[in-house]
Amino acid sequence: MDPLLQPFSLRHLHLRNRIISTAHAPSFVEEGHPRDRYRLYHEEKAWGGIAMTMVGGSTNIAPDSPSVFGQLYAGDDSIIPWFQKLTSGVKSHGAAVMCQITHMGRRTAWDDGHWMPVIGASGRRERAHRSFPKVMEPEDIERVIGDFVAAARRCQEGGFDGIEILSHSHLLGQFLSPLINDRTDAYGGPLENRLRLTFQVIEAVRRAVGPEMILGMRMTGDELTTGGLTAADCVAAAQAVAATRQVDFLNVLAGAPYDDLGLTSWVPPMGIPAAAHLSIAGQIRRSVCVPVFHAGGIADLATARHAIADGLVDLVGMTRAHMADPHLVAKLQRGDEARIRPCVGLGYCVDRVNQGKAAVCGHNAATGREQVLPHVIPKAAKRRKVVVIGGGPGGLSAARVCAERGHQVVLFEAADRLGGQLVLAAKGGLRRQIWGIADWLIAEVTLLGVDLRLNSYAEAGDILAEAPDAVIVATGGWPEPPQIPGGALAVSSWDVLSGAVRPKGQVLLIDEIGDQPAAVTADMLAESGCAVEMVTPDRTALQELGPTTSAVALRRLAQAGVGLTCSQELAEVSAEGNRLRATLRHVLTGQTRQRLVDHVVVEQGLVPNDALYHALKPGSVNLGQLDQPALIAGQPPFAQRNPAATYVLARIGDAVAGRNIHAAVLDALRICKDL
Repeated sequence: MDPLLQPFSLRHLHLRNRIISTAHAPSFVEEGHPRDRYRLYHEEKAWGGIAMTMVGGSTNIAPDSPSVFGQLYAGDDSIIPWFQKLTSGVKSHGAAVMCQITHMGRRTAWDDGHWMPVIGASGRRERAHRSFPKVMEPEDIERVIGDFVAAARRCQEGGFDGIEILSHSHLLGQFLSPLINDRTDAYGGPLENRLRLTFQVIEAVRRAVGPEMILGMRMTGDELTTGGLTAADCVAAAQAVAATRQVDFLNVLAGAPYDDLGLTSWVPPMGIPAAAHLSIAGQIRRSVCVPVFHAGGIADLATARHAIADGLVDLVGMTRAHMADPHLVAKLQRGDEARIRPCVGLGYCVDRVNQGKAAVCGHNAATGREQVLPHVIPKAAKRRKVVVIGGGPGGLSAARVCAERGHQVVLFEAADRLGGQLVLAAKGGLRRQIWGIADWLIAEVTLLGVDLRLNSYAEAGDILAEAPDAVIVATGGWPEPPQIPGGALAVSSWDVLSGAVRPKGQVLLIDEIGDQPAAVTADMLAESGCAVEMVTPDRTALQELGPTTSAVALRRLAQAGVGLTCSQELAEVSAEGNRLRATLRHVLTGQTRQRLVDHVVVEQGLVPNDALYHALKPGSVNLGQLDQPALIAGQPPFAQRNPAATYVLARIGDAVAGRNIHAAVLDALRICKDL
């Protein structure tokens, strides 16, 4: 009787439950096409029980809407065979499949693709995407309508069950928003004029695809910004669109993603309230006579269940939740809800796309790599003994995979609790949700019967006494003092986050890395009452972060009064009474300045804890080496270099080099899935 598992009929289209994956662009495209990597990513969700997956987030339809963020391109017929292969694959697993199409208007770049000027309702520039648009002429409007029609026909020929036209923040939404549209012709002014292009596109597409094709629109429920569309405006717009009787559903979003902070309300990372716009979707649903979908940070089943049971939406989008666990629905159906790998909002997915990289899930390394890595770990032909050293995310992942294979697994952890660096990363309020990764991994290894030995500082003799067939060294890394005059007077971010040092007064925080550890440290220091100045040699603070996570972190630090100084490096630290004098040097000019502070805290990454690995290396079958081509191809990576030895050896995560959670989890899966 779970509301999420009740079937739903979208006109003639039967959906087996209420959970969908809404359109997004994971940047898995090849030459604008959804080839095997893209297809298998969506097939996995279909195999995992989802009702419908919507592909082609921001699928572009025209040359002046270039796919600069890894989107599909449906502006010519070359995509049709790839559409057909994808839709056939998804449907073979019992799920429905739709495609979203759009013209991005000003929300793209002119200096890529064919270098066409971007176009828009007006010449107003968007801060997030930075292009100055050409104001559309009547001929441009006519051409774009034709481009929508041609792309819709390609989707229909490609075998999709339906099409979603994207309005929100893209070209159609730009015409709709009074924040952007300042036209004085028939497409500007009152709401009915600003909706004119939307109506023309809907009418033309419906005429082209016929009455049987499912057709919907993704549109705004409230721009939540001064001068933008209000909730009342959006209700009126939704009612007008539904009244055309040409659309079969509305997919409601909220916010104005026209700068980095605006994007966070659309795709919220940790540090932002989850599912903040459900009530907005509910208001639209109460106002229209067509089904309403919604996706916006709904990462847990309790919230999704509330959305359906309380009538806020008809279908609930759990898009990033399916990146974390594409078998979410199957686990729910068989009573394994507690074993669903949670989305914690790390932001590796959307931020990497906005940095020009392919999306990954921060702690599910198989997502997007379905060609070579499994989501469901197969049992091994022979049970072996595996010893893992280190109880951080890498070590726990290795132990989980090996236990899923059916092996006897022993995990040594020197500390009195599991979690490794996640214990530190969850400090303060900025990224507390990251502990959800540790919670899930600890629950899994416990359920799978891993022998967990805490407070156990393992040395080579301890490992060899276990007579292992395989040893995985996941001992992580350690912060070293800065190699500068007086560097030993500074403390590390680890000292602060662990509570080993409790700074008071004025604190100079040196961030050499530009990633989350410094942000979390600054947040915790500010929360404790310190006056914090964060200094970086980079040209901007937190340079490694993408737009959503950096916007949230920088806003929080600004609200806490943390000062930011860029293009400066720490040159020297000296004692002056009970205070410290820090010398900063400009990285471009070499000019120096000084700060008199109570504490200097340094975040400069880690060096590997690799002594145990090197002690075990001579006695291993593979001398600790991995075959890189085999590893990348998803094949067993252990080469025989020392046939007389009895165990294979690998090190993973920061025990190799300082990286991040995803790298450690990926190492673990690649290496252990064939043990």
